[in-house]
Formats: sequence, structure tokens, C-alpha cells
Amino acid sequence: MTEPILLYYWPTPNGWKITIALEEMGLPYRLHLIDIGAGDQFEPEFLEIAPNNRMPAITDPEGPDGDPISIFESGAILLYLARKTGRFIGSSERERIEVEQWLMWQMGGVGPMAGQAHHFIRYAPQLDPPQDLPYAKDRYRAETGRLYQVLDRRLAGRDFVCGDYSIADMAIWPWACLWEGQEQDISGLSNFSAWLNRCAERPAVAKGRAVAEEHRSGSKPDRKAQKILFGQGPRQ
Repeated sequence: MTEPILLYYWPTPNGWKITIALEEMGLPYRLHLIDIGAGDQFEPEFLEIAPNNRMPAITDPEGPDGDPISIFESGAILLYLARKTGRFIGSSERERIEVEQWLMWQMGGVGPMAGQAHHFIRYAPQLDPPQDLPYAKDRYRAETGRLYQVLDRRLAGRDFVCGDYSIADMAIWPWACLWEGQEQDISGLSNFSAWLNRCAERPAVAKGRAVAEEHRSGSKPDRKAQKILFGQGPRQ
């Protein structure tokens, strides 16, 4: 019997990538919540697994040689799970390369840019003191929009980013589905819009996004959480 993978998780786009993948792949997993607003990511036990103090991370008790293995960084986890199951990564070397390059595109582009757009649009103006920075908002909003235009062109004539549904879609969708909070106008991006809906209709995507949803708050973080979340250090 397969032992469950231990998933260190909080309901954010990067966390959703892994819950979606685990649900899509039918892999059993056990949840270990990492409350990033409370500073759980700085606990020594977690840093042993994820030295960059970011979730998600996993521990697979049945690693590639039969021994446990821990992995941090969402892209690395997706690649590991795809190799472990032989699913959602293509069936030929050319297909794998295609999936990997779009995964890297998400890791280096969509995630950082959409994340910064979301931060400067939503959170920074609520800081104490407020940081309402038009230049930062405009810069990250525009770059996120450019990336979504790239994706829209890529999806012309394709149901999914690499033709067949893959870990590239699992990586991109959790960020792209939050386009409204990034203040994006997608009215002219018909391929992108159809793809968003196509992914959302997958049962595993809906189930993966719903994991620990009750912990996802739209309210303003308190001052202590702000310091922890936005780079001013661990809890004191």
C-alpha cells in the first residue's frame, strides 16, 4: 500500500499547484498546514525541509530509491511527481522539453510578476504606513498582462498549454485564475479565458483549490502578520 506524501501547505497559488497535482495523479497525501501569517515557515523543523522558508514542500516516504525524500520549490515538486507517476509530462523527450519550458516560464515569469502585481495592488496600500506606489502597480500590472497575452497566443488551436493537459497547466492556472485581483482585462484574450474555464472544470482542479480553503482570508493582515509575510523577518 502506498504511503501518503506529507504536504507542507497553505492555501496560496503555489500551494494549489501541488494539491491539484496530487489530486490529478491520484496520490494519497497528508496535510501539514504551514501558517505563513503566523510564521510557521521559520520553524527549525520546516527549515530542515525547505531552507528557503517558503511553502509548499513535500516529504515522500517512498522516494526514488525506496527511502524518504524531501523536496521544496513548487516547480521541482511538480517535476518529481510527474516523473514518479509517469503522467502529465509528455510521452517523448520533445514533449517533456515543451512541458518543462512552459513550467519554467511560469516559475520565472507569471508567478513572480502576478505575485508582485497582487502585492502592490492589494496589500501594499494597506500597510502601516500605507505604501500606495503607482509606478510599482503599473509595472507589475503591465508585465502580468504581457505574459497573459503570450499565453493567449500560445493557446491558439490548443486546449491546454502543451496540447495535452500537463504540469505546465497545473503551475500556471493557480496564478492566472486570480487575474481580477491582478487588475487584468482579459476581454480580448479569448483563448486564455476558455483555457481558464477548461481547467477549472476539471474535478481535481476544483478539489485541489478547495483544500484548507477556510484558512484563506481576504481580510487585511494585522501588523505582526504583515511583518512576517512581507519580508521583515520571522515572528518574535
